[in-house]
Amino acid sequence: MPTELHPRSVLVSQRLSEAGIDAEIVVLPDAAATAAQAAAALGVEVGAIANSLVFWCDDAPLLVMTSGAHRVDTAALAQRLGTGRIRRATADQVLEATGQVIGGVAPTGHPAPIATIVDADLARFPQLWAAAGTAHTVFPLTFDELVRLTGGRVERVD
Repeated sequence: MPTELHPRSVLVSQRLSEAGIDAEIVVLPDAAATAAQAAAALGVEVGAIANSLVFWCDDAPLLVMTSGAHRVDTAALAQRLGTGRIRRATADQVLEATGQVIGGVAPTGHPAPIATIVDADLARFPQLWAAAGTAHTVFPLTFDELVRLTGGRVERVD
């Protein structure tokens, strides 16, 4: 593994390996803090970006892995899940829950497991791309690998 990887990305790489996912971390020349920026840098559809969004629900973090082409309808998602209100986590809550900063949150490598929802629409893409712990790093994986890696519940999020 290249030594120039940020420690957060090294941890993500280790978690991928532990999960049996053979994915190389790609270091982008420019930050890709949004799904549109990541898609442009990789030359893929924005919908193939597995965007990691952290919310707060029932006094706990909730990670939503959504297609970069979607906005999360928090009211509809809360109704589907049978939970209380879902609201966007603050930057401090994101860092505390994931150990990573907004714009680089990976689906793994967190200090503790986080309840995760995986956008059902991501299944239509043969290859997905997710952040690898920083805004400069990403990695490829399949929908099935994403669900397995996160232990996520597949739901519509829009």
